[in-house]
Amino acid sequence: MNSTRPIAFLLLLALPGMAAAQAPAPAPAAAKPAPAPVVPPTLANVAYGPHERQVLDFYQAKSDKPTPLLFFIHGGGWVAGDKANPGELEACLKEGISVVSINYRYSWQAHLAGVMPPVKWPLEDAARALQFVRSKAAEWNLDKKRIGASGGSAGACSSLYLAFHDDMADPASPDPIARESTRLWCAAVNGAQTSLDPKQLIEWTPNSRYGGHAFGFMDPNDRKTRDTRFAEFLEKRESVLQWIKMYSPYELVSKDDPPVYLRYSDQPAIGQPKKDPTHTVNYGVKLEEHCRALGVECELNYPGAPGMRHSSIADFLIAKLKAP
Repeated sequence: MNSTRPIAFLLLLALPGMAAAQAPAPAPAAAKPAPAPVVPPTLANVAYGPHERQVLDFYQAKSDKPTPLLFFIHGGGWVAGDKANPGELEACLKEGISVVSINYRYSWQAHLAGVMPPVKWPLEDAARALQFVRSKAAEWNLDKKRIGASGGSAGACSSLYLAFHDDMADPASPDPIARESTRLWCAAVNGAQTSLDPKQLIEWTPNSRYGGHAFGFMDPNDRKTRDTRFAEFLEKRESVLQWIKMYSPYELVSKDDPPVYLRYSDQPAIGQPKKDPTHTVNYGVKLEEHCRALGVECELNYPGAPGMRHSSIADFLIAKLKAP
């Protein structure tokens, strides 16, 4: 037997692996740059508070007189998202409406800081940013009264919170920003969660799963838990009911509230499961009913919706903010 044959055979097997080991490793793929803004802000990352997330971008419309303002709040479940490229930006600027787009502290950051309910931070930041913007009205050539809020999903919910909440201005505050109003001229939103009450949500849409994270039913170290632990949220509803009444837009509606516009992409089916229960038009149907009962103007837009007066969020905002 030739004893050299097994050795030679093993060397042949090893050679490809040896060559691969000696070959230089491929260079890592370059990270994709963030998409450039469609329109660069006039002022970027203006701080309205001390936290790194408490910043906003301002886009100034050209005008010789004070302009209306779109106040945009990004979506992302209050756990993610960013202020870049706000919706309706170009349409508003073209019509002489300035735009502000805000970042805000996430709910998981509030949870980690021991703040309860965690939704307090994103919603209070929205109110504070609005007051800050009003304090800049003279400097930024803004009409303080004509401010309309917009956003999608959680940003839509925040916008409706501002639209329906009583004025949070504190006239006696030593802080001039806190003395500014939080009331809106109008709001126009996309895919809004109009209620944060789990009892209402399962009645409207039985497979609902959103909202528990707003009140602490989440793992703050897992940023994807905004759609989980709903069963626990429903079971322990009574323990957070006081917070639901403070922060759920549906609970805050009153007859003196500004007009709102709600846009969704699905068809109504109250009491039936939905493919996307977190952004279903069922939310809009029930809020529209509630608003009409209280005498608040509410326009609901979905494919095939009857009686629509404005074809889009931009159309509504421009019509309302520029009305005589």
